[in-house]
Amino acid sequence: MSEAENPQLLGGEQGITVEDIRALAGPATPHFSLQIRNRIKRLIEPFPAGDPVRLEGERQIARLQKLSDNSGEPRRTLGIEH
Repeated sequence: MSEAENPQLLGGEQGITVEDIRALAGPATPHFSLQIRNRIKRLIEPFPAGDPVRLEGERQIARLQKLSDNSGEPRRTLGIEH
């Protein structure tokens, strides 16, 4: 997955929307969460603080960071001798 994103591909002529941010972040898996987080960071950069797109982006960035932090598989000893 490329981290490059063309903002013109999202949102059509009206620009990037809250729904675009949700659509990008929604299906994220732990494996790709940091790449998607980086894409969202770049997309919301031009938006001022308090803008709904920026606020949703920041919320999704936090969720994606948490998703990546919890992506490790807990290892358990199953009592099997090797």
